[in-house]
Parts: sequence; C-alpha cells; structure tokens
Amino acid sequence: MKDIRRKVRRSQTIAPFGVGGILDLRGESFVAADSRSWARNAERVESPRLARKLRVAEFRSAPVIPSGKAAYASQIGPLYVRFPKWLFCPQCRDTQLWRLDRERDLRGKQPTCLRCATKPKLAPMRFIQVCRAGHMADIDWRRWAHSRSEEPAQRQCQVHKLRFIATPESSGLEALLVVCAVCRAERSLAGISQKNSLKQMGRPCPGTHPWQSEADEADICEETPRAVQRGASNVYFPLTHSALDIPAPTSVIGDDESSRSVVNSPIWPMLVEAGESPIADSYKRVLADQCQVSVDFVDTLLRHHSAESATQSSSTDPDDDLSIAEWEAFSVPGSVANSSTFSVRGTRLGVDDHDPASMRELAARISSVVVADRVREVRALEGFSRYEPSSGEGEEGEGGRVVSVNTQARAQWLPAIETYGEGIFIAVDEERLSDWERLPSVRDWTQRIDRNLDASFKADRLRGKSGPILLPRFVMLHTLAHQFIRQLSYDSGYNAASLRERVYARSHAAGSEHPPQAGVFIYTAAGDTEGTLGGLVRQGRPPNLVETLIRLLESAQWCSQDPLCADSTGRSLANLNRAACHACTLLPETCCEIDNSLLDRTLLIGDGEVPGFFRGVLHAALEESAEAVDLP
Repeated sequence: MKDIRRKVRRSQTIAPFGVGGILDLRGESFVAADSRSWARNAERVESPRLARKLRVAEFRSAPVIPSGKAAYASQIGPLYVRFPKWLFCPQCRDTQLWRLDRERDLRGKQPTCLRCATKPKLAPMRFIQVCRAGHMADIDWRRWAHSRSEEPAQRQCQVHKLRFIATPESSGLEALLVVCAVCRAERSLAGISQKNSLKQMGRPCPGTHPWQSEADEADICEETPRAVQRGASNVYFPLTHSALDIPAPTSVIGDDESSRSVVNSPIWPMLVEAGESPIADSYKRVLADQCQVSVDFVDTLLRHHSAESATQSSSTDPDDDLSIAEWEAFSVPGSVANSSTFSVRGTRLGVDDHDPASMRELAARISSVVVADRVREVRALEGFSRYEPSSGEGEEGEGGRVVSVNTQARAQWLPAIETYGEGIFIAVDEERLSDWERLPSVRDWTQRIDRNLDASFKADRLRGKSGPILLPRFVMLHTLAHQFIRQLSYDSGYNAASLRERVYARSHAAGSEHPPQAGVFIYTAAGDTEGTLGGLVRQGRPPNLVETLIRLLESAQWCSQDPLCADSTGRSLANLNRAACHACTLLPETCCEIDNSLLDRTLLIGDGEVPGFFRGVLHAALEESAEAVDLP
C-alpha cells in the first residue's frame, strides 16, 4: 500500500487534479503546481488542430511512473505541494504552520505531532481562502483568533502558537474554536463562510498561489477573498479543450500508400508548421528517408496541402474549425484515409419495409450511421478558475478569471493526454429537421431558452459550442446524446461515466459557406493504447442500434420527478434546462461537453404544446406495445 499511496493516474493530471487542483490522499492534502514544475522528460502529444486553436507550440503529457518506482515520482512526475500549510494534531489539538523545507525530512511520510507520545499524524485545516481572480491561500488563523478580542494585550499578540479545539456544546461550526495558546484569545468558525468574513479582518487577498516561491512576484489583487472548504466544488474549475485526431482528407494526400505514410507520420505536422523556415528542409529529408520516398515527392505533397488549405474558407471561431473537420470526416467516411488513430466505416440501421412502423419512422429520421472502430482524442488543460466558473471572457467576464497553467509567463505548451477509443456517429435527416425547426411552437420554445442563455454568465462559452444562435436542433440533439449514453450504459458494457459526447448542431454566421450540422457522436476513450472493448461498435450494427434508439425514446418519456420535471420552465444553473433533471437526463461531468446545460426532453419526444422531433417514432412504438397486450 505504501507504493501506491501517492500515485495519480495520467488522465487525472488534466482533471480533476490538474494545475491548481487539490488532491486529498489518506488524510493529506496537496495542490498541483503550475507547468513550470513539470519534468523535462514529459512526453510530447501531437495535435496540430488543437494547438492552432489554443495558440500554443505543443502539448506535453506527464510521464508514466515505471512499476516499482513510485518512490521517485517527485522527480519524474508533476509537482504537488502540501496545502493547506496550517496543520493540527487530532489529539493535543495544537496547530503549526508547515514549512516546505521540512518536507525533505519526511522522506515520503505524513507529518506527525512531535509533542504526543503516540506521534499521531497531523491533519490539514478544513477551510482555505480563494478569490475570483484564481488565487488561493491559507486563512490567517492567528488573525482570525484575535479578530474579536477586546483586550489590548490580545489585539497586539503576534504569537503563532494556536490550538484548534472542538467543544461538545453543539455540532455546528460554532463548536470549533481557534484559540491562541498564549493570550487565550479565541473565535469560533461560525460565520466563516459568509461573504465578508475575511474582509472584516482587514486582510486583502495576497495575490499568490500555494506553489509560488518567495522569488515569485505576487499579483496585485483587489478581489475579496472568500472562505471555503478545501473539498468544495467551487474551489477548482478546470478549463479543458479536446479534439479528435482527424487525418488529412484523401483529396489532399492521394490514394497511394506512399502519400498516406508521409502525411500520417508524426513529422508531417512539424513540417507544415515550419512553413518556409530553414528547418523545413531538414524535416523533408527526414520524412523522405523514413517513408522511403524522394524529397521532391514530399515537397509536392506539401505544396498540394498548402494550396488546399488556402482555398478553404477560414473562420474566426476556432471551435467552428474543429467541428467542421470532424463533421466532414463522419458525414462522409470515405473522404478521410483510415490510419492507426482514425478508422471509421459507414453502416445502416437495417430497417426494411416489413419491419414495424416505429422502426420505419425512426429510419426516416436518421440519414446515416457511422461506427468508429478507433479514434484518438487529445484533451488539453488551458487553465482554471476559482469560486465561479469562467464566463469565457477572461478578466472582464462575470465569472471567475482564468488562470494560465503557467502563472509567471505566457504558456508555450499545455498539459494534455491522448486517449483511444471507439464510438457511434448518428446523423439526422436535414430536410425533416429543417421542417421541424420552422414550426412556430418549436421556434418559440427554443427562444425562451436562448433568452436565458443571453442572461447567463456562461453565455460566451456555451455559444462557442452552439454557435451565435441557439437552434432547436442543438437542444434536441444534445438531449438525444444524453439519453443515448444512459441507454448504452445498459446495453454496451461501458458505464455512463466512461462515455463522452460530441454534438454537431452549431449555427453559423450569416453568409457562412459551412454546411449545416445535425448529428451526435458517442464515444469512449481509455488512457491506454488499446482503448476499446468493442461494445459500442457492436451496438452500432443492425439490429442492435435501432432497438437501442427506440428504447431510449421510450425511457425519455418517464421521470420519477414528473410532473415537476416535465412541466418545468427553467431548471439548473441560470435556468438553462427545461424538462431535464438527474433522474432522467443529466450525466456525470466527464460525459457532457457543456456542463449539463441546454437540455430538454420536450424537444426530443414532445408534449401537448411542442411536437418533439421523434414524437412519431414514440407514438408508433406505444401503439405496437398496446396491440401486443392480450386483453381478457
């Protein structure tokens, strides 16, 4: 057990224990230091499309600790600093301010009390302080203990010798006292969570992070610090981005194996990024030797690639660029060359004229089905915010400010992980979907959600996914994706937390030449190189998929909180959901790309006022079930 006590999975270095995140391990508490502490042997992760979006040179992944080498984790893995620094003894209740220079003497062990004969392990204080600017620090407990004192001797006491006492008078925070061991000044923790509890002590935010050294210059912070529990959900909001690895289209690289080997080489993105720099010639020679082709052949492919890229319409929205390439790769599987990281093939629902009416109604609404035998996803951590999620507008937004993974300079690279998996892509018939969106009841219903979205502090970040205008298709397909994941968790063998969604239904700016999108991609991604069990691919083949879709529509009409859920006019944060709750639609945080927002079962299956897009399928299925019942 000693060997695994302080191990962290590689995927956890992005979330929830990425830069700035708090890690609790068997009575100890640590915080992940910024990217400057990462070892030089961090592994490089290739994702040119995501790098262009985030405007960084590269991504790096934490190195894997060899088996039996956990004792050297601090030398080869990301740095985690002990925090909070105020610790107390559970027996004698004495507190002490821990110094980082004492960490070396522990040799991987937990700090213990030197006064008690049994040497109990010291525990971290429960409360810390954070601010909307992203800073985090210990509460000045010495000042807290003396803040309510009236005697001059107590108010002038500068001793840091404190005790953290639990009294039996009550079970609330008023029973916890911070007492000065010298002047006997004391104050309970009652009211510590109030908005101005720390401001009233006269201590502004120090403008620092726990991992900063004395040489690092503190920020000038005017935000009011707030006292929160160190395990609270609002202490850490990681800002992550992800992109699928889409190989170059066949029109760019040609059909021959030589062209494919050149473009799929990890050196190809470096050559493209090099442009006309002197190092480009070196990349061309290395590529030619590696792929056993001539330098002229590589140069011809590069010119072809540059010409194709120049003719493509550019977009000012990076999210739009990522979704466009992925949409084209899934909607026309033959347009993208299969590679070791991306293998997709078209399939069908397997419905014919002799099947039940519910299946035929469903087949009329589904335009294409694609199964992905292998996909690669790169997830990167750009930064984090505290106390409130970021609104997407940086320091000027209403939410918390985004703190970069490098707190002292502009980040040239970002922490990232690559994961492999499988998935199912479903595209909805565009003609039927457009006719449905033009219905006045559907349009008015969605505009109510859109007005709430405009008033939300998450508006900019959510519109980065939905587009400038919230279309009915986005809410409907997002709800379909959630119901799809919940049903697949029963049918495919994967649990719901291991499945993820990508919704392709964004709107485009006026005059845009981008094609309309209408589809969802449900996939799983594992941290190892295998990354697939085959469960999703099997469910994507006939007749499994059509049965899964009909069952999810049937289950979507029931919720244990109905009629409160079904009749809701606004749920969740900022009223961004309608008929959707934890009992019927919401998923774990790892599954949803927009924080369980913009969901509504009404647009999926309909009610008395709004016709759902799949209402005809559901009615046909219910009629078939009624006919199958033998009445006496």
